[in-house]
Amino acid sequence: MIVELRLNGRPVRDEIAPERLLLDYLRDRHGLTGAKRSCDVQVCGTCTVLVDGLPVSSCCTLVADVDGLEVLTVEGLAELPEFERFERAVVDHAALQCGFCTGGMLLTTKFLLDEGRIANAEEIRRGLSGNLCRCTGYHAIVEAVAELAGVEP
Repeated sequence: MIVELRLNGRPVRDEIAPERLLLDYLRDRHGLTGAKRSCDVQVCGTCTVLVDGLPVSSCCTLVADVDGLEVLTVEGLAELPEFERFERAVVDHAALQCGFCTGGMLLTTKFLLDEGRIANAEEIRRGLSGNLCRCTGYHAIVEAVAELAGVEP
């Protein structure tokens, strides 16, 4: 089947198998490796991308389901002017170690900020609860997102 979508702001048109997963499509067809495979059951958040601005687990989403939609990966986020703020907050708060979860964390944070869903640290924790980190213990991540949202950690 043929799919047409906007990928990181650019139109793409590809022939794909109907059962093709978005994660594999992004990684194998377009070389966008920021979304990671880990749990394959929508639990860990490492494969998170934004589809029309909403966080989606690309490990369980078919490419056919995003036909005609906008997909933003962490690579696309890195091209946006606002990324510098994200990067600075993560670095200043040492909010990453191995980096495996970082792409999903950043995209989920973008969604939360865009939706105005962060008024306090508890909302940050709740908003990021679908993104697992095995390294940081979350405190530094919450501090970085709090800075971005302009709230107390």
